[in-house]
Amino acid sequence: MRLMMFKNTVLLFVLTAISCGNFSKTEDSLRTDTRKPMASADNAIIGDSLLNAKDEKLQTINVGADQTELYLPLLKGKKVGIVANQTSVIFKEPRTTNQEPRHFIHLVDSLVSLKIDIKQVFAPEHGFRGTADAGELIKDGKDPKTGIPIISLYGDNKKPKLARLKETKTYEKDIESGVSAIDIMVFDLQDVGVRFYTYISTLHYVMEACAEANIPLIILDRPNPNGDYIDGPILEKEHSSFVGMHPIPVVHGMTIGEYAQMINGEKWLKNGVKCQLTVIPVKNYSHQTFYSLPIKPSPNLPNDKAINLYPSLCFFEGTNVSVGRGTSKQFQVYGSPYLYKDYYSFKFVPQPNEGAKSPLYQGKLCFGKDLSSTEALHSIDLKWLIEAYNHSVDKKIFFNDFFTKLAGTKKLRQQIEQGLSEKDITTSWQKDLNAFKSIRKKYLIYN
Repeated sequence: MRLMMFKNTVLLFVLTAISCGNFSKTEDSLRTDTRKPMASADNAIIGDSLLNAKDEKLQTINVGADQTELYLPLLKGKKVGIVANQTSVIFKEPRTTNQEPRHFIHLVDSLVSLKIDIKQVFAPEHGFRGTADAGELIKDGKDPKTGIPIISLYGDNKKPKLARLKETKTYEKDIESGVSAIDIMVFDLQDVGVRFYTYISTLHYVMEACAEANIPLIILDRPNPNGDYIDGPILEKEHSSFVGMHPIPVVHGMTIGEYAQMINGEKWLKNGVKCQLTVIPVKNYSHQTFYSLPIKPSPNLPNDKAINLYPSLCFFEGTNVSVGRGTSKQFQVYGSPYLYKDYYSFKFVPQPNEGAKSPLYQGKLCFGKDLSSTEALHSIDLKWLIEAYNHSVDKKIFFNDFFTKLAGTKKLRQQIEQGLSEKDITTSWQKDLNAFKSIRKKYLIYN
C-alpha cells in the first residue's frame, strides 16, 4: 500500500513538472519581442512593442505618444513641426478595462509645457480639432490656445511647402507671417487602417516633403482598430487619388508606423526619395489586440461599431445611398429615397449635425437598414452593397464616378453590375491579396 502511494506521488510530481514546463514555454512565446529589423537604413524603431498576455488586465496599451522618454531627447533644442489633430494626445495614466474613461493631454500642449520649440502644426482632413466635414476646405490659421501657426494639409495644399519647412533663398518672400522653418517633424494621427481614409495619404506627402527638405520624421505610432485582417481589391495605379495612392487593398492591416516603412521600402515617394524615419512603436500591442478608440478619429466615425463597419459601408459613398451622415448613427445605417421601400422597413431622415452641415438627402425620407447591432466584422462585407444595387429603383443612377476611386479598380462595379455573387467577387481578390501579404511582412513591427 505504501509502495503504491509512493509511486502515485512520484507520478503526480512528474506530471506536474511536465505541465509547468509546457506552461513556461507557452508564456515565453506570448512574451516574444516583436521588434523587427529596420526595413532599410532610412527606417529606425526606438523602444519595443513587447506583448505579454500573462495578465490582460495589467497589459495597458501604451501608444507612441505616451512614451515621452523615447522621443523628447530627439526634440530638445530643435525647431519642431507636428502633424496632429484631436486624436494626438498623451494618456495620463493606465486603465485596467476598455470601458474605463481615459484622461489625457494634447500632445502639442504637453510639448509646449515641456519647453519644446514647436514652430508649426500641420492639420489633415477634418482640421486640427477634428470638427470639419469630410472634404471641407480647411484654412490656415493659429491655434488660439498656444498661438502656434496651423497649416492645412487638406484642399489645394496637401503637401507641406519647402519654404515652410526649410530656410531657402526664397524663404523670407514665401513664408507665411509668423511661421518659422523646422529641424524635425513629428507625425501623430490615429488612423483606422483603411485605404480611403485620407490620413495615410497625408502621411505620404509629409514623408515626401521631409525627404526633399532633408528633415527627419518621427512617427508616434497608434494601434489599428481594423488591424486584424487584410481584405478588398488592390488599387490599380491608373485610379490613384487622395482616397487611394498606393497599390494596397482596402483594408491593409498595418499601423501608421508600419505603413510609413512600406512607403519608404517600396519607393513610393516621388523620384524614389526616402524619408529619414524613426518610429516610436505601441507597447503591449499585436494586430489581434482589440483596441477601442478613446477619441473619435473624425466626426462621422463616432464609435467602435462605425469604425468596424467603415471599410464595408464606405463603398456607398460612391453611390446614391446615404451612410447615415446627418444622423446619430453615421456608418452604422444606410439608405436612400431610391431604394424599394417595400423591401426595406428601416427609415431615417438626415439632418445637419457636426461633421455633416449639408448631408445627402437632407430632410428626405430614406429607406435602408440599421446595422448598429450587427456582430463585429473581420472581413469586408459586400452583401449590403449588392443587395442595395439589386433593390434600387433605377440601377442606372446607382453608381457614380467616385465609386471607382474608392474601389481602386473598375472591376468591382462591373462585377456587381454583372450579377456576380459576393463569394465570386471576394475570391477574385485572393491572388493579389496573397502577393500583398508577402510584401507587408517585411515592414511589420507587431505580431
